[in-house]
Amino acid sequence: MMMMMATSTINIGGRKKREQYLFLIIFLCICTIFFQRFSPSVEAASNSGGLKYTRHNYKQVSSLRLQRIEKHLNKINKPAVITVQSPDGDIIDCVHKRKQPALDHPLLKNHKIQKEAPERPKAMKKKMKHTNDKDEEGINNNNGDEAAAAVEGKGKEGAWVVQQMWHRNGTRCPRGTVPIRRSTVDDVLRAKSLFHYGKKKQQQPPNNNLTADLAARRTDAPDVVSGNGHEHAIAYTGSLQEVYGARATINVWTPSIEQVNEFSLSQIWVLSGSFDGSDLNSIEAGWQVSPELYGDNRPRLFTYWTTDSYQATGCYNLLCSGFIQTNSKIAIGASISPVSSYASNQYDVTILIWKDPKLGNWWMGFGDNTLVGYWPAELFTHLKEKATMVEWGGEVVNTRANGEHTATQMGSGHFAEDGFGKASYFRNLEIVDSDNSLSSVPGVSTLAENTNCYNIESSYNKEWGTHFYYGGPGKNSRCP
Repeated sequence: MMMMMATSTINIGGRKKREQYLFLIIFLCICTIFFQRFSPSVEAASNSGGLKYTRHNYKQVSSLRLQRIEKHLNKINKPAVITVQSPDGDIIDCVHKRKQPALDHPLLKNHKIQKEAPERPKAMKKKMKHTNDKDEEGINNNNGDEAAAAVEGKGKEGAWVVQQMWHRNGTRCPRGTVPIRRSTVDDVLRAKSLFHYGKKKQQQPPNNNLTADLAARRTDAPDVVSGNGHEHAIAYTGSLQEVYGARATINVWTPSIEQVNEFSLSQIWVLSGSFDGSDLNSIEAGWQVSPELYGDNRPRLFTYWTTDSYQATGCYNLLCSGFIQTNSKIAIGASISPVSSYASNQYDVTILIWKDPKLGNWWMGFGDNTLVGYWPAELFTHLKEKATMVEWGGEVVNTRANGEHTATQMGSGHFAEDGFGKASYFRNLEIVDSDNSLSSVPGVSTLAENTNCYNIESSYNKEWGTHFYYGGPGKNSRCP
């Protein structure tokens, strides 16, 4: 009898241990899933160029805030037909084009996605392909003697190569869908707040330390004088022109970023409105490196728009409703590859923004022959009619960490005078006129707030038309 009781006790004890062991396994699985869901990817951290990304302690984030973030993510991360895992850690969702975030905008409630290809600007060498066409490439390879000859007016166009990293596993989004980079809780938590996620900082009035010359030029170069750490090296057209679009080919690099909340970008601005007020309309596209927005240091294709001087309307990419994507192969916000190397191979992308003269929507082209999508005319006030200025160039955010200029680079990180293969460039600057014709910009004005940190030099030749080199290292002996 006693032996039977002892055996029973042992069985009960073993059962409890098994239950405890099973509970521990379940608990560890839950922790692993939670960690993977809410933490930055290991690859992103290892490719951060020395930046130390904070792994958020979710015990310090209120459940109410997390609920609000999840609700917002459920709004912008639409259900996917299929999902593509990119080698760089991105998740690309292939979303039915009629379910994309753009159509949530109240001004687009009755908007029908434009199916007819827009009337492209005249004088383009290649016909632009519409949605889902084959062989849509975007990065041009300017290499060796051929590219150097182009600077001298003797070269020719290089070969077309791979454009975005998520293409590397061979999976593409099916016809009728659009690729959208999935946003995560960590993406939002890196931002200042949920409201600020995916938005540029509001432009501020010039500070008192700016020279009288820069302050006087504010009406001529509206988007470049600000007191919130933004610094620029840009070329721009005269104000009060009638402009209906712009194009340029932009050299692609991977500039180093010192602080996680800084960025470096190279882009085109198409502008109209009150430059010193609150109704500036802006359409923007180019490439950028932004650890805060993307969690890594890779150059990425981006778009932006605003109708109120960056106060409340608009956002980057597809992080709010507005921009309508029509292309199934180009993911806005996805990394682009390969990139240029110092004194070695050079790569560039061509970006075109123009107003369709028939329906009034502002379209974006990538490469020489690819339509990406459009900003509907309903979104805008001043740009509903035309633009009055175009800007091309680089922009960085300098947070002055520790009271000093940071070493965040613009372009290649080298000054304009270093030239081809070393300094970054914009080439073949063009504008679209009221006749929907592309023409080379005969001359541009240039501006850089602090040429000891970042500068710009423009020129002209037969092959590259109006072009310029720009950029710089940020902090150096002349830029403390």
